[in-house]
Amino acid sequence: MELLNEAERADALDGLPDWDHDDARDAITRSFTFDNFSQAFAFMTQVALLAEKADHHPEWSNVWNRVDILLTTHDAGGLSYRDIDMAQAIDALVE
Repeated sequence: MELLNEAERADALDGLPDWDHDDARDAITRSFTFDNFSQAFAFMTQVALLAEKADHHPEWSNVWNRVDILLTTHDAGGLSYRDIDMAQAIDALVE
């Protein structure tokens, strides 16, 4: 899996307006807030199923109603289309 170049990264992030680029990690991040812990946990379960199917697993944390997700392709050493595809799939869960 190849890293995204600057133009590809910029183009991909234009299509993911709710995600932020983490320059230090060459990753993308997003926080999700739900009404309660049960909704946050249900969302994490849905993301876990997507991640397992794609064999691409997020770094994430959960505190009560908030889920913070970081996506980067460790094998490639930074952001790749695998991360963009996963971010789009995650966004589709909350639209």
